[in-house]
Amino acid sequence: MTFQRYRELRESAAARYKPEQVKLLLVAEAPPDSLERYFYFPEVSVHDPLFRYVAKELLGIGATRWNKPDLLARLQERGVFLIDLCLDPVPDKRTLRKRTLGACVPDLIDRISALTPEHVILIKVTVYDAAYVRLQSAALPVVNERIPFPSTGQQRRFEEAFRRALAAMRYSDQS
Repeated sequence: MTFQRYRELRESAAARYKPEQVKLLLVAEAPPDSLERYFYFPEVSVHDPLFRYVAKELLGIGATRWNKPDLLARLQERGVFLIDLCLDPVPDKRTLRKRTLGACVPDLIDRISALTPEHVILIKVTVYDAAYVRLQSAALPVVNERIPFPSTGQQRRFEEAFRRALAAMRYSDQS
C-alpha cells in the first residue's frame, strides 16, 4: 500500500469521529508508521498509549480493545478532535525529524484555522517546540504547556502536564 492510500484510510477514520464544532483540538506529532496503531482506528488493541491516556484524562475511563469505538464517539460528542502536525509518518533521525516537523507547521496553521477550535493542546515536546510560537503568532488559541508523549516512562508526566493544560483553558466535562 502507498503512503497516499495510508493517508486516505487515516483521513476516512478521523472524519468519522470529527465533531461538528471542535472545542478542543489535540495536535500530535505524526501518525505512526504502522496502520495498526492509529488513534482513530477503533480496532487498535495494543500500542495505543495516546488514545488510552487522552480517554483517561478527558472521560475518566480506561480504554480497552472493546470500548474504543464508544470512547471515540464520546470524545466526538464533547467536541474533542485530534490531528497530527505532519500528515505522514516522520523519519526517526533527530536532525531530519526536527527539519520535517518545522516544514509541516505552515500547513498545520491552515488546518487549525479551518477547524476553528476553541482551544489547541500540543502533545509531545517536539510538537510544542516546532509549533507553539508560530501558532501563537498566528493568533490561534494554543495552550502554553509542553506535554510529553505518554509512553516510555512519561505517562505520569503526560497526565500532570495534560491536566495543567486543561486547567489553563478552564476545560470541564461541560465545555
